[in-house]
Amino acid sequence: MKRAQVLLVGLPLLAAIAAPAFAASPVVPMPRPRPDHTPQPATPGPVLVQDGSDDLSDSEAAAATDLGTTPQRVTLTAELTEKSARISDGLVWRIYDPRPDKNGQIALVAKSEQASPTLILKPGDYVVHVAYGRAQASDTLSVGNKATTKDIVLDVGALKLNALIVGDLPIPFNLLHFSIYTAGATDAEGTLVADKVSPNDILTLNAGTYHVAAYFGDVNAVVRADLRVEPGQLTEATLYEKGAQVSFKLVSEAGGEAIADIDWTVQASDGSSVFTNTGTFPATVLEAGTYTVTAKRGGHTYTKQFEVKPGPAQDIEVVTTAG
Repeated sequence: MKRAQVLLVGLPLLAAIAAPAFAASPVVPMPRPRPDHTPQPATPGPVLVQDGSDDLSDSEAAAATDLGTTPQRVTLTAELTEKSARISDGLVWRIYDPRPDKNGQIALVAKSEQASPTLILKPGDYVVHVAYGRAQASDTLSVGNKATTKDIVLDVGALKLNALIVGDLPIPFNLLHFSIYTAGATDAEGTLVADKVSPNDILTLNAGTYHVAAYFGDVNAVVRADLRVEPGQLTEATLYEKGAQVSFKLVSEAGGEAIADIDWTVQASDGSSVFTNTGTFPATVLEAGTYTVTAKRGGHTYTKQFEVKPGPAQDIEVVTTAG
């Protein structure tokens, strides 16, 4: 497994280090709420009271009566850390009945996207879940015979990623993406947390260590690092790729015009096929190493060995005497 070089934010670009590192900032940006794919309950849920309201309206009181017992107000709040202020935006709350049905599923009782909603719930036990970006937390909730306030500390941080080619060369935006996993006990990837993450996207995550894979292109140029996300802080990391963009053309003489409609295959040094294409100017991204390219035209086959070095894009010409 290739381990990434990671740039420590705030130091000169030349201060790349071999071990994973991170830098922290005290502000975590507000994320957009995640799309909701949770089915709505089949039966009417509890009444949602807007923040700051003191009395139930006639319709709210009627709905509460339908619940079959004396309802109580439940106010929900959340913080990034134990010492931070309340989160004021970007939260999605869900309340579940902890008793599973015959299929082993628990029912969604209520949902709110308010920062601090007040719900009307009948007495009983519930499970409360709150999501903030890709961070989330769950806890039990007991509603008795009086108003209840439930506060959840998320222990949330944020992660911002970028990558450069060794030598501090930028990577085209459309050729770079990241996957983020929970960190396992070994180098193996854990559970996928986020996929196809674009450079400089800010992800809100539960504090902890994550395994990051940076993909330059979609063939084999990938580096990995384990990064620590601290609660209430923004972790920024720049990973360094050892690869390059490579394009191919078949010509009858060096520097000549490219011949069209060629079947291309690129093999790594171990003989495995890493890239195939049919065209005149195929292009891909390859990690540093030695390769063999094969160009087929009609009944003729032409091959060339070449080396990929980290750096600017490379043009590979395969020369043939065929017209």
